[in-house]
Amino acid sequence: MKYSCYYIIMAFLMLCSAESNAQKKKAAAVKPAAFNPASRPKNLSDTALLELVQKQTFRYFWEFGHPVSGMSRERSNIAFDYGDEVVTTGGTGFGVMAMIVAADRQWQPRDSVATRLLKMVKFLSKADHYHGIFPHWLNGATGRTVPFGRKDDGGDLVESSFLFSGLLAARQYFDKDNNLERELRNRIQWLWNEAEWDWYTRGNPNQLYWHWSPNHGWAMNFELRGYNETLITYVLAASSPRYPVSPQVYHKCWAQSDHFKNGKEFYGVRLPLGFDYGGPLFFTHYSFVGLDPRNLKDQYANYWEQNVNHTLINYKHCVANPGKFKGYGENSWGLTASDTYDGYNAHSPSNDFGTITPTAALSSFPYTPAQSMKALRHFYDDLGDKIWSEYGFTDAFNESQNWYATSHLAIDQGPIIVMIENYRTGLLWKLFMKDPDIQAGLKKLGFESPALQASAGQ
Repeated sequence: MKYSCYYIIMAFLMLCSAESNAQKKKAAAVKPAAFNPASRPKNLSDTALLELVQKQTFRYFWEFGHPVSGMSRERSNIAFDYGDEVVTTGGTGFGVMAMIVAADRQWQPRDSVATRLLKMVKFLSKADHYHGIFPHWLNGATGRTVPFGRKDDGGDLVESSFLFSGLLAARQYFDKDNNLERELRNRIQWLWNEAEWDWYTRGNPNQLYWHWSPNHGWAMNFELRGYNETLITYVLAASSPRYPVSPQVYHKCWAQSDHFKNGKEFYGVRLPLGFDYGGPLFFTHYSFVGLDPRNLKDQYANYWEQNVNHTLINYKHCVANPGKFKGYGENSWGLTASDTYDGYNAHSPSNDFGTITPTAALSSFPYTPAQSMKALRHFYDDLGDKIWSEYGFTDAFNESQNWYATSHLAIDQGPIIVMIENYRTGLLWKLFMKDPDIQAGLKKLGFESPALQASAGQ
């Protein structure tokens, strides 16, 4: 099965397999100090455990953020011989949202968080961009593009969408009338205004493309067709104040593919959209860190039903465990893209090799709170000696292979913090959905939501 992220997975796999033994030794985890997972607090209440997991995971973005740019490093181990300067655009967007949570929960002073974000947006204003759209990876010291693949050395519309989701939420949260927060809002607005979403249609109102490169043009030739993690790209593209796309591209490109509508049942659960069995769980996370799926509807689906059912199918598959993998069950589940014992893969019920990824269950707290809490208890109480770290849970584990990751990835750590917060308070959903540009874009595409009705009544 090929997902929308197939080229990402293939790039990771090729890079991983190309590493020499010497490079693998070089890729030792970058850790600030010795950490003893056995010393973690015990016998915590559910609320205290959620708070601890959020706060500990936040350290990845705050303490391990790049010292020059403030952006989020791609991963905690040296990424594929590029060194430790690689920062990620999409992972930074999730990190921005994590910083909002930190300010709101007073893990860090509000002005300290605003100052860090201001440093970040100043850096982005001078970094490489392609018609206002950022590349997948940047050098965190210089702002120059780090190629993600041979021809993937230009604008990445989807990774930029995850970044802008975070920035627009920050624009709403940091609303005080002082010089610091006013400048932060203004600089976010400048970046947002300059993003040319319509450039990525290639002048065709029926198409939207993931990439453009000044060196290779449209050679990647990858249209954004659903259903997958890129719904947010269409929402932002329609919401742009200066360079929007038309609703036509949403209906003629996104909704036109052989894996858009589904309607079949898997493990007794109906799946409205997407691949059979739903695909990896990040489909329910990445677009919905800010986009509130609660009773969000358009002519194609109710997105709360879509996300809850997708998650339940993933959970029920792990409980049924047709592959007879060690450790699967009601308290150990969750298949999504992550590191694994032989590289990197997009795990799902139809692509299952025994690797459980904590972010899959933990970022699903809004959809399956009881099942996610069981998983959290197991990961922390039972497996904590092996997978708990100074940055929260490590990326993945495979008990059939007796393999436990030591790595962390920004795109996996960020949604843990943000989606748990959305479960607890709805904070990021409230911020993102009250943005006037987003409200206009959602209405333009034909969405209905209680958040839109509330804004109309104000």
